[in-house]
Amino acid sequence: MKVLIVYDSVSPMKLTARIAEAIGAALKEKGFEVDSFHIEGAPSVKMGDYGCVIVGGPTMAFRMTRGVSEFLDLLPEKELSGKLAAAFDTQIQHRLSGSAAKGIDGRLRKLGLRVIAAPLESYIEGKDDRLRLKDGEMGRAKNWALEVARALQQEHK
Repeated sequence: MKVLIVYDSVSPMKLTARIAEAIGAALKEKGFEVDSFHIEGAPSVKMGDYGCVIVGGPTMAFRMTRGVSEFLDLLPEKELSGKLAAAFDTQIQHRLSGSAAKGIDGRLRKLGLRVIAAPLESYIEGKDDRLRLKDGEMGRAKNWALEVARALQQEHK
């Protein structure tokens, strides 16, 4: 099965891009063909080529970025039938931070995609140009991707 990863990453440290790369690498290790695009390169993607789409971005002002929202708005519903999906984000760990991943998950479901994993929330810390992923977050992203891989394998038995 071919997997599409589409993500937004806005900080100079490209933390969300790093999470997307870790997810893609783990899926490739499990034998999946993976294409990964920053949100700006995604509008030209043909959804019919993929069996699964994974969408992610940073949590900004309690929600997904405008780029992610616009990407989801442009998804051709007629090409999504039977496709699988999952969502992820990066965010500061705080009870009031909101969650882009949960919002993306809801939008994917509303579009008729079948979500196969709970949203991944990857935590960051620091301020402004000193943001970094918290210790262990790359490992959590890899483990989440392996969970996604297991679900994809179950789908195609």
